[in-house]
Amino acid sequence: MELEFLGGAGEVGRSAVLVDGSLLLDYGLKTGTPTQYPVGDVDPEAVVVSHGHLDHGGAVPALLSGSDRPAVHWTPPTRDLARVLARDTLKLHGGTMQCPFTEEDLHRVGEVSHPHGYGETFEAAGYEVTLYNAGHIPGSAHVLVDDGDTRLLYTGDFHIDADEAETTGPGGQRLVAGSTARPDADVVICESTYSDVSHDPRGDVEQRFAESVRTTLWEGGTVVVPAFAIGRTQEILLVCAAHDIDCYVDGMGVEVTEICRQYPEYVRDHDALKRAVGNAREVTGRDGQRKRIAEKNTVIVTTAGMLSGGPAMTYVPAIADRPVNKIAFTGYQVEGTPGRELHSVTRSSTASSRRYRATPTPWPCRHRRSAGRSIASDVRPRIRPEARAHRL
Repeated sequence: MELEFLGGAGEVGRSAVLVDGSLLLDYGLKTGTPTQYPVGDVDPEAVVVSHGHLDHGGAVPALLSGSDRPAVHWTPPTRDLARVLARDTLKLHGGTMQCPFTEEDLHRVGEVSHPHGYGETFEAAGYEVTLYNAGHIPGSAHVLVDDGDTRLLYTGDFHIDADEAETTGPGGQRLVAGSTARPDADVVICESTYSDVSHDPRGDVEQRFAESVRTTLWEGGTVVVPAFAIGRTQEILLVCAAHDIDCYVDGMGVEVTEICRQYPEYVRDHDALKRAVGNAREVTGRDGQRKRIAEKNTVIVTTAGMLSGGPAMTYVPAIADRPVNKIAFTGYQVEGTPGRELHSVTRSSTASSRRYRATPTPWPCRHRRSAGRSIASDVRPRIRPEARAHRL
């Protein structure tokens, strides 16, 4: 079994692994300026997409421009979520170098799509493939590839619940249950974005987030929470509802939340998600609504999670000049994105007017980062010390 990494090795984003030149595991993009895509020309027989985030499936339609189009395998939620993000990429960057596919390519996704449930073994490019719950977002999957001689496990992004006896509050995400799948494998390709980072227990982080938000609201401020449309928006809505914090929700996260509600078997607590949606007020964006909301003493959960577009581009400049206001980052900020830039500057630094579409001004409003639980402390004790590297 020969593996070729076309992206995602030594970097965060554009994950793509080619197995024996015929089976492609993920085909994502790397957010930034400019957007980056997997390297090289590929013509796989089949593609398996681990989950719907852009960095793992955002470039899949670009594989469908030729006459020989690969079959695309994924779970039903991943299919729907990936297509939503692809439509958004086309809307924002269609016809430019930032988007390597067309409307016709996106339409073809439906023609080659093959959805599968967890635990279902299927054939792809001559391999036996099985998907297992990865506990990352609804529909996320570990991918087990078996050629008869070697069993390869591609983890994709994943989450493992902590032992609730060791933490206060929830031991894992509220949206999806953590992965419990442990399929036997000879070789593992493991997601490692936070492999060398130990975050505080999930319950503690959630409690600090809630207390920070409440403090800002008590002081009369506005809290903007930039959040990824898939997974993080729904998670923040669940957290707000659990802590009796009213909020607005804006951007693509609204549509994605409705997709998640269509798949109750892929979320931890469908009733809790329903209550969280009821706790949040949806923003339409009509008639200057966003600017009026930005002046309120409230919480706004909005895309884009890295401040690279979306309604956040209205809210962030609107709240920037009041020290009592706060921007609460809840996800990884890729280098080269506005979110990374803002997160890296000091309070006295000047924001870019070009990037934030605002008059250059010091950023008196506060910004903080609330991270999820690292996989490092969960996974390291479970790695068998006697395990050896395998030559492929």
